[in-house]
Amino acid sequence: MSSTANGKNGTWRNWGGNVSARPAMEVTPASVDELAAAVRRAAEDGLKVKAVGSGHSFTSIAATDGVLIRPQLLTGIRDIDREAMTVTVESGTPLKRLNVALAREGLSLTNMGDIMEQTVSGATSTGTHGTGRDSGSIAAQIKGLELVTADGSVLTCSEKENPEVFAAARIGLGALGIVTAITFAVEPLFLLTAREEPMPFDRVLSDFEELWAENEHFEFYWFPHTGNTNTKRNNRSAGPERPVPQLQSWFEDEFLSNGAFQVANWVGRAVPATIPAIAQISSKALSARTYTDIPYKVFTSPRRVRFVEMEYAVPRAAVVEALRELKTMVDRSGLKVSFPVEVRTAPADDITLSTASGRDTAYIAVHMFQGTPYQRYFTTAERIFTAHEGRPHWGKVHTRDAEYFSRVYPRFAEFTALRDRLDPDRRFQNDYLRRVLGA
Repeated sequence: MSSTANGKNGTWRNWGGNVSARPAMEVTPASVDELAAAVRRAAEDGLKVKAVGSGHSFTSIAATDGVLIRPQLLTGIRDIDREAMTVTVESGTPLKRLNVALAREGLSLTNMGDIMEQTVSGATSTGTHGTGRDSGSIAAQIKGLELVTADGSVLTCSEKENPEVFAAARIGLGALGIVTAITFAVEPLFLLTAREEPMPFDRVLSDFEELWAENEHFEFYWFPHTGNTNTKRNNRSAGPERPVPQLQSWFEDEFLSNGAFQVANWVGRAVPATIPAIAQISSKALSARTYTDIPYKVFTSPRRVRFVEMEYAVPRAAVVEALRELKTMVDRSGLKVSFPVEVRTAPADDITLSTASGRDTAYIAVHMFQGTPYQRYFTTAERIFTAHEGRPHWGKVHTRDAEYFSRVYPRFAEFTALRDRLDPDRRFQNDYLRRVLGA
């Protein structure tokens, strides 16, 4: 049941390459019973426990020097309930496998993020989201959860059963227990028409409310050092299916968005002075296109160029002002930023520590190419976001602590009280949780 960590001398590394850990041991349980036994054994040995998904978080939320739980054997669909329109999946199931399996059954999630490499439990525990006017994060689509708590017992929760746990555990940060299964609301498979087109930055900002109101899923990418953006509008469609032709898809989504972009970033990393000129070319590389396909083929795309990311949720009403401040800061700072800034939205939800908890939200994500210094850019961006009471994504780089979170999350104390009850000995504690939730 035990295995060694990936990397040299049992070192675990995340996808972004900015976090590493050396667990005392790794466990790959094949069942919920085995996982519960591993938690009980860790308690006897006085070791902390953390579960890790695909390592797509840029924070050290999954890092531990204790027992690292790998969920890759806890995968697959347990149950599809066509009457209730729900699907129950094992926690280690990658979103990619879930999306493909659901489509085969004529079903789909309502909304999803823009990549699908993560496990369902890793994605939901950190608050992974896409963009939506009326539909929220992946966690907002959860109808039920099963988790192993600190004493090794299995707890299930939903709106009716243990509702106070359900309110918090949908985005539980790994602090309340180890999620072993998730029940999602699903709907009959539908089609989305995607309209992607370049648009000037100033026009996107002046028309932002309209673009948001008129589209089910609106997002855009602004290229620093330019006045250019790429906008994306995804709306439900009666069909017919008109996918992107294979050759065009390879050219735009693989060659330009991944291959050429990777080379541009290598050049920019070696010679930062070239970045503004490269940004001008990059921002004009993709031309307008419209296509119609099933949801996961529209919402998600491959991301092969590795980066480090910070993302903040600000009140939707504040997003235009925050973006203007960000552009002014980049223009004046002398920073050279080769990655576009991504802007998305989400409606208010009722999950205790959701970045959209209790308020209509817009997300601003800043990225830096892996291996380039990101501290100065992220620090100055973070100053702008926090001035707007921003809430950082739990799985992306930030410097906030429990004291800050207690101010920007009205229900913060509700979460920490539940944690005191479910994990009094802090079996699931690590340095990150100590910082963001307090000791």
